Amino acid sequence: MKPNLGALAATGAAACLLAAGAALGGSWDERVFAPGTHVDFDAVAAAGPSALPALVERGRELFKAKFTTVDGAGRPKATQAIIPTKRKSGVNPPFTRTSGPDSNSCFGCHNDPIEGGSGDDVANVFVSEGFESAQFDNIDPSFSSERHTIALMGAGLIELLVREMTADLQATRADAVKQACASGKEVRADLVSKGVRFGWIVAHPDGIVDLDSVDGVDSDLIIRPFSRKGVFTSLRQFTINALNIHHGMEASERFGVRWTGTHDFAESGVPDAITPGDVSALVAFQATLPPPTVKTDLPDDWRAAAAEGAKSFDAIGCPSCHVKTLPLKSLVFTDPAPYDMAGTLRSSEVRKPIVIDLSALPFAKTLQKNDKGEWLIPLMSDLKRHLIVDEQVNALGNELQAQRFVERDVFLTPRLRGVGSTAPYGHRGDFRTLDEIIVAHGGEGRASRDAYLASDKATRETIIAFLRSLVIEAP
Repeated sequence: MKPNLGALAATGAAACLLAAGAALGGSWDERVFAPGTHVDFDAVAAAGPSALPALVERGRELFKAKFTTVDGAGRPKATQAIIPTKRKSGVNPPFTRTSGPDSNSCFGCHNDPIEGGSGDDVANVFVSEGFESAQFDNIDPSFSSERHTIALMGAGLIELLVREMTADLQATRADAVKQACASGKEVRADLVSKGVRFGWIVAHPDGIVDLDSVDGVDSDLIIRPFSRKGVFTSLRQFTINALNIHHGMEASERFGVRWTGTHDFAESGVPDAITPGDVSALVAFQATLPPPTVKTDLPDDWRAAAAEGAKSFDAIGCPSCHVKTLPLKSLVFTDPAPYDMAGTLRSSEVRKPIVIDLSALPFAKTLQKNDKGEWLIPLMSDLKRHLIVDEQVNALGNELQAQRFVERDVFLTPRLRGVGSTAPYGHRGDFRTLDEIIVAHGGEGRASRDAYLASDKATRETIIAFLRSLVIEAP
């Protein structure tokens, strides 16, 4: 039976979440979007907190749904490119393992050990730059880069962290420019947020900013936490791209009439296949996923080894990149996000944003606070990009293409919280054990890798015990 997300009377006034349309189809309807079942963004935003449970549940349903051709899936005349791009010739096959569509459902890849988790390497995807190279049918590294599925647990907390960090970095830049203009002298400013250093800038009296020493973040100082390379700003941008690439479902806010002059850019026969409200439902589901946790039902020997391993993990320097916790000032998640660019719905384009207070969710009670009252988010990542290979240790340097202007051997620090549930490891799942992926660290991870190898076998085993205790579990 299709869900009824219609009237909510919690506040005494009905709030319709669905776009106006014909009556619902029969319970046997094969479509994910029967007539009238697209989510109405403005109605959800206006309804406030009373609409959120239904919105998140609709997001869960869309995450697990298997999109069909009558929903608009397949993008027959469009490519996987991140900007609206027509096929040069022919019709896109309904399934292609390389350039997509390569999946019917988000859950098809993000399912291990629970919905929103990771996936086996059989679910790997292939990415290209997404422009002129969007049509390819070859897994050779010259054409595409293979990627292992990243878990989405705690994604809302991650996005909130990078919003605050981006604001810090951009405020530092603005203050440096102001000081340089006022003093008539160059001003050097360190780019630091939440204890993570992103290099430095030099502001000149004419307002020009020297960005040559910016490190681990784009020159616009916007931290992008999603994907292996760190190229997606928000869950919303990530979702729109994934819908198009993997399912051939094109969101109207990027592929619709405003930017392409048509309601059916892909020529699927289904106009405006994904509405802004539909994207918001998927965002709300992902944003409210609980963060990974620490396994509690451990045998005594594992518990003791993990405790020792946590100390050894620190001693060999892993937290220099895999920072154990990052402080977060606010748990209020707003959709749209503040730093997205054209083609992804922006806050200036809506009457009112959708507001999700993550502090009201059960997982918020598990978060500790520092002496400033900030929530400590246990990511075990600095949300920064690092060079991870060198001339001697280069197993992770197996890509030939840059992605979105990020060098081919530079990757975002993986979030180790949950790593005990996300094997295999590495950006394309080449490594079957945690020991193997630790040994593969070169470049900026080389010192910790060497310290790990220099440790005795018992110490290395306790580090593995510690990492294997960091898991994804059902709430």
